[in-house]
Amino acid sequence: MSLFSRIADNENKDSWASELRRRRMAFFSNLLQTLPRPVKILDVGGTETYWEILEMAGNPEFQITLLNLKEVDVHFPNLSSVVGDATAMGEFGDQSFDVVYSNSVIEHVGNLDRQRKMANEIMRIGKNFFVQTPNLYFPIEPHFVFPCFQFLPVSVRVFLLQRFKLGWIPKTPDKKKAEELVREVRLMTRKELLQVFPGRSLEAEKFMGMVKSWMVYSGFEAQ
Repeated sequence: MSLFSRIADNENKDSWASELRRRRMAFFSNLLQTLPRPVKILDVGGTETYWEILEMAGNPEFQITLLNLKEVDVHFPNLSSVVGDATAMGEFGDQSFDVVYSNSVIEHVGNLDRQRKMANEIMRIGKNFFVQTPNLYFPIEPHFVFPCFQFLPVSVRVFLLQRFKLGWIPKTPDKKKAEELVREVRLMTRKELLQVFPGRSLEAEKFMGMVKSWMVYSGFEAQ
């Protein structure tokens, strides 16, 4: 088994990533238990497969909308797909969803200002919300699966990606494309998350005593 498979491969049920995902899903499912049915959910950047794993795909108690930059395929009557921008979701009214959910997306939308815009939209649209994102200070960068990759100079990261497949990211010989891929990920700190989601609950997702990811959420009380 490769190091990548042991660490980050969600398709390997014995990987670290799969174990953390199971814990995260259980935590989120427990929060959902506090809400009356049916529950209207917006998943920002999500896939149908995720909700199949949660055993909510096909369950009429949950009406789930997936928002992505491109339309994604759905095969269950309680799921729908829309195209949109996570930082500007004006197509949805205030408090129009019982839950806004987002898993490992906010680190992909750009700089801190765009991350703040996404957070503001999530808080505007959702009566409750749950957002997960990797921790900047975890020693293994989760996309490139390379120790301390996020702290290397951009030029060094681009050099490595031009020459090697790194984690989920294929070898990218073209320098411009490699730099785009490197700059596309901006991991966040605890302080930054509390800045963009002020006054909300923050939970640490730990691995071997270190914070692997942050989960920030709000609401989830019987209504």
